[in-house]
Amino acid sequence: MNPRNRRSFLNDVGRGMLAAGLGTALASELGFSNAFADSESDAIDCGEYTRLVELMRNTPADQLQPVLAAMLKHQQTDLRQLTAAGALANAVTFGGCDYVGFHTAMALLPALAMSEQLEAARRPLPVLKVLYRNALQIQEVGGASHTVLRAMDMAAGEEHAQEAEVGLEIQQACRERKVEEGEKLLASLGANPIDSFNALQPAIQDDLNVHRFVFAHRTYGLIGLLGDQYAHSLLRQCVRLCADHERMRVESQQGDSPIRAALPRLLDQYGLVGRSFGKRDPGDAEINALCNAIYNNAGEGAAEIVAGALVDGIDPECIGEALSLASNQYVLRQRAENWRTHGDAAGVHSTDATNAWRNMLRSAAPHYVASGLIVAAYHVGVQSPPFPAPEVPLEEHLEQLKKTDATSLLLEAEDAIRGNDQYRAAAAIHAYGEQGFNEEPVFALMLKYAVSEDGRLHGEKYYHTVKEEFSTIRPAFRWRQLVGLARVTASGFGYNREDKAGYRAAGYDQACDLLGIDS
Repeated sequence: MNPRNRRSFLNDVGRGMLAAGLGTALASELGFSNAFADSESDAIDCGEYTRLVELMRNTPADQLQPVLAAMLKHQQTDLRQLTAAGALANAVTFGGCDYVGFHTAMALLPALAMSEQLEAARRPLPVLKVLYRNALQIQEVGGASHTVLRAMDMAAGEEHAQEAEVGLEIQQACRERKVEEGEKLLASLGANPIDSFNALQPAIQDDLNVHRFVFAHRTYGLIGLLGDQYAHSLLRQCVRLCADHERMRVESQQGDSPIRAALPRLLDQYGLVGRSFGKRDPGDAEINALCNAIYNNAGEGAAEIVAGALVDGIDPECIGEALSLASNQYVLRQRAENWRTHGDAAGVHSTDATNAWRNMLRSAAPHYVASGLIVAAYHVGVQSPPFPAPEVPLEEHLEQLKKTDATSLLLEAEDAIRGNDQYRAAAAIHAYGEQGFNEEPVFALMLKYAVSEDGRLHGEKYYHTVKEEFSTIRPAFRWRQLVGLARVTASGFGYNREDKAGYRAAGYDQACDLLGIDS
C-alpha cells in the first residue's frame, strides 16, 4: 500500500473506524496514523463486534479485503468473528429489507461452513468473498450513514403468557405493516431464542416466498454463532421482511397469498391441529411415489397430498425427504430452452426453500410442524409449473462418457463445468454415484466452483443445501442432489449476476492475491 493509496484510503473510511477495526499495533504496521477519533451510533448494540461492524460499514469493499486479510494473518480476528460481525453489519444496514442484503445474509453461515471444508491456506476465501459482497452493497446504500436497525426498548410491549398468541399477533402486525408493533411483540417474549422463533412461524407461514423461509432459517442459525443476546436484534429482521413483503403485495395490487385460505382449510379438513405425528417410514418406493405426486400436483394439490400423508402416519421427516426430492426434480427436469439453472432458477429456489423448512421444523414447536409441511409442499412448485421432460441425465448423455473410472469421471465433470455443459456434468456425476464411488471428491470439486463463481447470489447456500440434503436423504435417492448440484455448477461457471460470461465472483481474485494462493 503506497502513501498515495493510503491517504485515499484514510479519506474514504475515516481514521476512527480504521483504528477501531485494526487496533493500534496493526494500524501502525500498515503505516496508518495512531491518532483516531471515536464514533457514535444509535444502531443496535453490537457488543464485542462493534469495532469490526463499524469497520465493515465504513470501508469500501476493495479496501476492506486487505485489512481483513491482515487481521487474519496477525491473528487479531478469525473467520467466525468476521462472519458474526458481517451478519451484524448487514442487519444494522439493511434490517432484512434489501434484496442483495438479505441474500448476502443468507450466504454467511454457508460460507463459514464451506471454509471449514478447505485446506488451511484457502479457508478464508468463502468468508472474504461474501464479506466483499456485503461491503459492496453496504456502500451502495450509503455505508455507515444508512442505519436501519436501531436500538429499541426491550421492555416495551405487554407481557404475554402464550407464545402462540403472540405469534398470531405478530402475523397480524405484519399483515398491517405495523413493523414497530411486531418488533415490540417479539421483544415481549424475553430472551429465549426458540420462543421468539416459534412466535415468528405464523408470519413466516403466511406467504409463499422463498426469501422469508430461507432468511428465517439462516437468521435463526446465526444466533448460534453470535449468542442468545443477539437473538432479538437478528429475529426482528424477520418481522421487517414479512411486513415488507406485505407492503409490496399491497402496492402491486396483488390479492392475498393463496396459502392464507388453503392452510386453515387443510388443517381443519384433515384434523391436524393438535394431532400427534406418526413415525412410519413407508420405504423407498412409497417415498419416491410421494415425491412424484407432489411434483405433478404443484400448489394446493401438493399441500393436500402432504396433509393426507400426515394423517396416514408417515413420519414428518420422511415427508420432508419427499419434498426435497420433488424440489430437486425442478433442477433435473428443466430443459435447454431455459438455459440457466443456477441463481434464482426454479429448482434452486425450491430446493433451498424445502431445506429451510426441513431445518426449521426440526427446531420449531410440534404445533407448527403440520402447517409448516403444508406450506413447504404448496411452495415446492410455486415458481414454475412442473417441467414435463424426464430428469437428466438421459441415456444419450450417459452414452457420451468415454471412461467410467472415478478419476476420469471427475475430470469429465470438471471439463463439463468449465464448458457450461450441464448435461455432460450431470451424466458424469450420475455415473460416478451409480458405481458407488465416495462422494467427498465430488463435493470438493463442487466446492471449488461454489467459492470461485458468482452464482447470482445463490451459490453458497445452494451448495450447503445440497450438502445437508445429501446427508439426510436415504441412500437410494441422495445422489440426485449431487447430480443437480453438478448441473447448477456447470450452468453458473463464468457468469456474473447480470448473466455476462467471462467473470469470477467479485472480490475472489483479490482475496486469492492477498492470501498468496492460486486462483
